[in-house]
Amino acid sequence: MVSTASYEARAFGVGSGMPLRIAARKVPDAVILPVDQEAYLAASETVMATLRAQPGVTVQVLGWDEAFMGIETENPEAIARQVQAAVLERTQLHCSVGIGDTLVRAKVATGFAKPAGVFRLTAGNWSDVMGSRPTRDLWGVGTKVSGRLAKLGINTVAELAASDPQDLVPEFGPKMGPWYAELGRGDGAGVVDDTPWVARGHSRETTFQRDLTDPAQVDDAVRELTARVLEDVLAEGRPVIGLTLKIRYAPFVTTTRARKIPVTSDGNEILAGALGLAAGIEAGRPIRLLGLRAELAMPDDARKGHTPTRGGW
Repeated sequence: MVSTASYEARAFGVGSGMPLRIAARKVPDAVILPVDQEAYLAASETVMATLRAQPGVTVQVLGWDEAFMGIETENPEAIARQVQAAVLERTQLHCSVGIGDTLVRAKVATGFAKPAGVFRLTAGNWSDVMGSRPTRDLWGVGTKVSGRLAKLGINTVAELAASDPQDLVPEFGPKMGPWYAELGRGDGAGVVDDTPWVARGHSRETTFQRDLTDPAQVDDAVRELTARVLEDVLAEGRPVIGLTLKIRYAPFVTTTRARKIPVTSDGNEILAGALGLAAGIEAGRPIRLLGLRAELAMPDDARKGHTPTRGGW
């Protein structure tokens, strides 16, 4: 599968999640590089260190290639250019900077800043810039949510912003309904929080070049996935409390099997739990993808003596 694609490749219709064979047909002359997790992690750490070195800023990391920076300034564009220059000097990487008076607006503004630009989105121009756009252009609204909004007669950001939050509750619930209405206005938190993020779990998955049909192949694949997940788990230093096995049958039917397990850091026990989940795989049915997720005990939960809520894949 395509992990990411350059802007040149995207012009030919290549995008994240696309099977490599399709991408190769779309762009026969494309250069396809293997994933290099260690290189990405090293580059990410250098970028984030560069951001933190800027005077007067608070940095909230969102992922390998994304972060919020909080700062009080009369000229945010100048700060943005300084940050871009500093990152480029240290890493030879370009970055795009979105400026906003809320986290939502800053995040959405980044899309307009790509590639390697700067864009400001505030309460003053939110409606002009975003009002006529489809709801799927919002951060946190994908194809499924936008489809559900469309059933309610809400197709644009302006229509979502003007909606009564309570009208969204029957469709999305008492928490998410008002949140989507707030999202349509670009409102929300305006303070960057640099509290370190703690992962609730670790997952790995593999898409196979050829579908698995032999039980021995499935067994080997689950063992390999478990070993890779265990590497991440041991690095965290927190015990496992649950496992989820993701199975995608050919051509594209996905199901998951999950179970809680006694709190443990023992690799053999975790492997036994993973193999137990795999025992429920339909025999002989071709398998396109397998994934394994280990849910971890959160730091505070060990002290409080309870099991944390399980997260999704």
